[in-house]
Amino acid sequence: MDSRIRGIRAVAFDCDGVMFDTTRANRTYYNRVLAHFGQPPMNEEQFLYVHAHTGEESIAYLFQETELVAAADIFRRSMGYAQFLPMMEIEPHLKPLLKWLRPRYKTAVATNRMDTMPRVLETFGLTALFDCVVTALDVPKPKPRPDALFKVADHLGLTPAEILYIGDSMVDAEASRAAGMLFAAYDNPDLPAQAHVQHLSQVRGLIGSES
Repeated sequence: MDSRIRGIRAVAFDCDGVMFDTTRANRTYYNRVLAHFGQPPMNEEQFLYVHAHTGEESIAYLFQETELVAAADIFRRSMGYAQFLPMMEIEPHLKPLLKWLRPRYKTAVATNRMDTMPRVLETFGLTALFDCVVTALDVPKPKPRPDALFKVADHLGLTPAEILYIGDSMVDAEASRAAGMLFAAYDNPDLPAQAHVQHLSQVRGLIGSES
């Protein structure tokens, strides 16, 4: 693990792939949309894309701008995500880390999820553990644009340089760089980052406590 990062006053998290293992949930979710329109299941390249992008972007990507895109997005919205929540697996060290962080540090979520995020946090008992939650619905442009990270910083009253963002994809790395925010890559050693962690339990040792 990288040497300790100094000067941090807040920690922000991506959702899918960091706070939760959503592999099974998201694969099942999008494959069900594809199957409804007679399309084959996602390959690995397609899954990696939908893992990091918004629902609308994912449908456009999966259906490659065909005449089915609008119908597929309507079906996706009507299907909802609640039935897939039991397939999500919370990162086992997430809650202990959040409870240790607060009140030493502010905590936030910046995700390309959309209207599903409030239900996810409520279901897993996480709502009260974050000072700020920003989804793709809250900003003009989703990640990899930096809008969500700027909104987190503004809400917390901090500069981007005072926030550590933990993500697992190039989308997260690019958003962090564009925002001027420190980035810790989660379980992805190939990403450009100021730090790399394999488990959220390592974040405590990475930032320490300056209080």
